[in-house]
Amino acid sequence: MNTILEVAGLRFSYGAREVLKGVDFSVERGEVLCVFGPNGCGKSTMLECLLGLNKPQSGKITVDGKDSREIKIRELAQKVAFVPQKHQHTFGYTVLQMVLMGRTADTGFFQSPGAEDEEIARQCLRQVGMLSFQERAFNNLSVGESQLVKLARALAQRTGLILFDEPTSHLDFRHELNVIKYMAKLVRDQGISLVMATHFPNHALYLENQGVPTKVAMMENGVFCAVGKASEVLNEENMSRIFKIKTKVYHGFEEENPVTYIMPIDFSDGGQWNEAN
Repeated sequence: MNTILEVAGLRFSYGAREVLKGVDFSVERGEVLCVFGPNGCGKSTMLECLLGLNKPQSGKITVDGKDSREIKIRELAQKVAFVPQKHQHTFGYTVLQMVLMGRTADTGFFQSPGAEDEEIARQCLRQVGMLSFQERAFNNLSVGESQLVKLARALAQRTGLILFDEPTSHLDFRHELNVIKYMAKLVRDQGISLVMATHFPNHALYLENQGVPTKVAMMENGVFCAVGKASEVLNEENMSRIFKIKTKVYHGFEEENPVTYIMPIDFSDGGQWNEAN
């Protein structure tokens, strides 16, 4: 494997409030990096820096061997795709039209997509199981269906790196599994690299259980405090230190394949559940 994304000494502030305090990491081709941490630790801000939406105060971001400061927005869109947690209401676009927006970096802002672009968009919808929805209004889809369409739009960009911000937020159990299984398939079959900000440690463990090369970066107060294999970093000690909760890591087998997952047990700092929250 070789490196597709490298971040060194990344710092970013909103005014006087420093959010990222020197973040360092790298992502190899065909690898998943799960950025895991509590609310407000800087996960989404970091993704916005990678996308060029935030300008870091210092540090260096290298994408596919090139300094991001030397990459124009259109070129960056040909290298990095993004699947957001939320979406704004659209103006009555169909599902196919939404996916075709992923072709903008190749067709240009003022050009209409051609037959080849439409075929690529349909292929991407087929890959995520949403081809039969192509003529439906995007605004009328369920949250799970719309998330799959956003994934298809990212695939239509044909990049080697996709960033996800809470990819299964607000999904039911079935749609959550569907998205995570497809992410595993992307890495295994196409060698795409993924960076995923998440609140769910079992996402990383699931990917590792499936044989997907998976790293976890545990984030706290704007820095990565632990980075490594999911099964090594997601341990009871780290969870207690960062989240102040007791957890239990379970190891078992499913059809002779090893399976690891983690469950919360209780607060570890004497905290109490607040009914108002």
